[in-house]
Amino acid sequence: MQTRRIGDVQVSSIGLGGMPMSIEGRPDEARSLATIHAALDTGLTLIDTADAYHRDADEVGHNETLIAKALASHERGADVLVATKGGHLRPGDGSWTLDGSPAHIKEACEASLRRLGVEAIGLYQFHRPDPKVPYAESVGAVRDLLDEGKIRMAGISNANPEQIRLANEILGGRLVSVQNQFSPAFRSSEPELRLCDELGIAFLPWSPLGGISRAGGLGSAYSPFARIAEAHGVSPQRVCLAWMLAKSPVVVPIPGASRPETIRDSAAAVDLVLSAEESAELDAA
Repeated sequence: MQTRRIGDVQVSSIGLGGMPMSIEGRPDEARSLATIHAALDTGLTLIDTADAYHRDADEVGHNETLIAKALASHERGADVLVATKGGHLRPGDGSWTLDGSPAHIKEACEASLRRLGVEAIGLYQFHRPDPKVPYAESVGAVRDLLDEGKIRMAGISNANPEQIRLANEILGGRLVSVQNQFSPAFRSSEPELRLCDELGIAFLPWSPLGGISRAGGLGSAYSPFARIAEAHGVSPQRVCLAWMLAKSPVVVPIPGASRPETIRDSAAAVDLVLSAEESAELDAA
């Protein structure tokens, strides 16, 4: 497994996004544990989660608890960087709400520490800006957690360039990652990716395969992703992740998965080398 850097930690070039294993439509626990174990068997050493990855109101942190159980029961579990997030809430009716107050972020971090069973969280990320709370106050809470040793590294999610620069300033240059939505069907985070490349900050695309299964989408016969995939004898999903990896050495995609075979296919993207012509065609798609 090839590696890339988040802060001072080398992680697998592809990570695992845990959300599909805990929200609506989730599989049973046995299949989820098998999926996480399959990821570790391929050499993946980064798993992304959040306290808001749950379905029902009374199971906050479902995904964190699931990941902790999977890591504790695998021989490579100790090698994994777990990246979690705080600042989102799910009331249990399918909606997503926000609480970026410093008090909530600090309480959420303490609860995540207990669920993950660690003394310090490897990477803690402010999940999403809360328009009711000044951004500097929310990030300031993450800075406090970093200073107190509750978290080893700090990141932000769903941020624009101005917020990236502000967060890095508030954190005293210690911002290590930005997690934004980015996929062939959703490319509006290109400016954030370029800024992360300039600053040497890891860029973690969430939902990197978004839109790939829609009718007429990336997997259709008309898609350049599908045509290039056929030429290489691989899936369009694997081509998509290889395309992202080729964009910058700071990119670490975190595709979600809920089946062992899915994450195995995603992990194999690190071995797929696209030509400059293929990458250019996909950039223009």
